[in-house]
Amino acid sequence: MSILLQTEKADEGKRLDIFISDKLNISRAKAQEAIEKKFVKVNNYVKTKSYKIKFNDLIEVSDEFSLKLENSEKLIPQNIPIQVIYKDDYLIVLSKPAGMVVYPCAGHPDGTLMNALAYHVKKLANVGAPFRPGIVHRLDKDTSGVMVVALDDETYYKLVEAFKKREIKKEYLALVYGQLRGSGKITTPVGRAIYDRKKMSIKSKKAKEAITEWEVIKNFKNYTFLKVKILTGRTHQIRVHFSSIGHPVIGDKTYGRKTYIEIGNKKIPVSRQMLHAHKIELIHPITEKLLQFEASLPDDIQYILNILEDRYESE
Repeated sequence: MSILLQTEKADEGKRLDIFISDKLNISRAKAQEAIEKKFVKVNNYVKTKSYKIKFNDLIEVSDEFSLKLENSEKLIPQNIPIQVIYKDDYLIVLSKPAGMVVYPCAGHPDGTLMNALAYHVKKLANVGAPFRPGIVHRLDKDTSGVMVVALDDETYYKLVEAFKKREIKKEYLALVYGQLRGSGKITTPVGRAIYDRKKMSIKSKKAKEAITEWEVIKNFKNYTFLKVKILTGRTHQIRVHFSSIGHPVIGDKTYGRKTYIEIGNKKIPVSRQMLHAHKIELIHPITEKLLQFEASLPDDIQYILNILEDRYESE
């Protein structure tokens, strides 16, 4: 069965090979091979790999190539424990641990959340196959917390639409360097970094709207524990935004400065970025009931908070 992909406004200007690579979760070389062998058509016409995507393009990947993908690149079920918060016939809500990648990609062929889901959940959506069926949003490898995954195509499309309309509310907990007071909002656009495609930046030629709201939960001497809400879902948005205002997330090796906290003369190492997706609120796409879910704060973040509490409780 051929794969049909409808482009969105955000896709405009992307190269065809990059678009195919991203959407099918395949290497750029494999995407270019598909285009060169005329397995890919745009609005029923064959295009080159450097064709620039336009809004509302209809891209078709032929039966022959999709069958090759299906036979050569399958999601391997793996018996990896997962923490299920909620599940019905349409969606599943999970608490992803830090250190786990959401779906297979370069450098992480297995051991991912999707490998675990393929084992524990027999029915998955077709959209996003082979490696990310039902994925409507994601968390970075070293960010823990609540995630929702669609189990059928109708649910997938409705959740995607709800995210676009900003109807799904997400709340994070973050521990950052320095002192912040009260509450605030960061609205600096975020896009792919010019000189490093693996990083995001506020200094990008194609930066897109990004809105992050924050509120202080507790201040420590050199650190602040925050409640964070994002109105947009840019890659690495929270980490980039707080780094841009001089308050990077503690333990962030990409956008931060240090991977430890200092208590007096002691340096206590932090194994990963202190960022946790705490809550998600949405209208169920099928039953239309209001759903609210929480993932409790993991032990590693709680451990660091306890140390700060003990040290600075009286200050």
